[in-house]
Amino acid sequence: MATSCFNCGKTAGNGNIVSHAKNRTKHIRKPNLHTAHILIDGAKKKVSLCTKCIRAAVRPHQVNA
Repeated sequence: MATSCFNCGKTAGNGNIVSHAKNRTKHIRKPNLHTAHILIDGAKKKVSLCTKCIRAAVRPHQVNA
């Protein structure tokens, strides 16, 4: 599985977990990626998308009336 979102390019980020005693431990935050089938130039393609992009693709567009 890919390590970045096909649509937005979101990748893993790093940082520290800080305890109450201010002890710092390295931590990697990975995006919530899922495989999805999308149409690209009329052909079905299997890609990795983050959940934010999947929700944006499925959510109906609002029309100002």
